Amino acid sequence: MAILPIVEVPDPRLKTISTPVDAVDDALRALIADMFETMYDAPGIGLAAIQVGVPKRVIVMDLQEQEDEEGKPIREPRVFINPEILDPADEMNTYTEGCLSVPDQFADVDRPATCRVTWLDEHGASHDEVFTGLLATCIQHEMDHLEGIVFLDHLSRLKRQMIMKKLEKARKVAA
Repeated sequence: MAILPIVEVPDPRLKTISTPVDAVDDALRALIADMFETMYDAPGIGLAAIQVGVPKRVIVMDLQEQEDEEGKPIREPRVFINPEILDPADEMNTYTEGCLSVPDQFADVDRPATCRVTWLDEHGASHDEVFTGLLATCIQHEMDHLEGIVFLDHLSRLKRQMIMKKLEKARKVAA
């Protein structure tokens, strides 16, 4: 396994529409393992393959909402290959989102409160489930990446420009 470099805005690769996965094989499972290692190291709760420069329809997620008796997050890794959203709710939910491709920047984004998702797992088994709460928000956020959309695209032009200026300033300070 390896920690991969995370692609950050304004890299044009983040605007790429990812292609479907043809075969769930050992090479794909190796990519998934690297994506999990990268996501946990960042740290984050979701990562789309395009965020590590691979334009394939693959997402890894682990909300890590529960903790063990020592206060450490309980890992519940989930893999989504060729996911599709069906039946998004009319009711909206607002969540303060962040993104590993937009480091240390956050903004409120409105998304459907629930959605039904179909996908394949890392073994090629198909799934169909209704997601709510943070899981619904996170899968929609990550699936946006597969369509070349980052959460900044959901904001007003002014808010997007403010965040990009903050990012640019932070990068200059870090350099």
